[in-house]
Amino acid sequence: MDDLTARVRAFAEERDWQQFHTPKNLAMALAGEVGELLAELQWLTPAQSAAVMDDPEAGARIRAEIADVMIYLTRLADVLGIDLVESAVTKLAEVAVRYPVEQAKGSATKR
Repeated sequence: MDDLTARVRAFAEERDWQQFHTPKNLAMALAGEVGELLAELQWLTPAQSAAVMDDPEAGARIRAEIADVMIYLTRLADVLGIDLVESAVTKLAEVAVRYPVEQAKGSATKR
C-alpha cells in the first residue's frame, strides 16, 4: 500500500496537480469513478454480474474502473493523512463486534 500511495503522490506532484487535490475534489472524483463502476454493472442480473469477469471486454472495463476507484481513494487517504490498511483493519474489528458470527451468519439484517 505504501508503494502505491507513493506512486500516486509522485504522479500528482510531477503534474503539479496537488493544488487541485483537495479532500472535497478528490471525494467528488472518487464518487464519479464509483458511479462509472456502477454503470458497468447496473443492468446486469445477479448471475451476470457474478460472471462479468468471464467476458474479456467487460472485465477490462471493470478492472479499469476499480483501478480508478483505488487510485482516487489512495490519493484522498494520503491527502488526509489516513492509513488505509490500518483504517480498514480497525473498521473490520469494529464490525466484527457489531455483527458476531453466531448472530449475523447468513443474515443481511443491519444493526
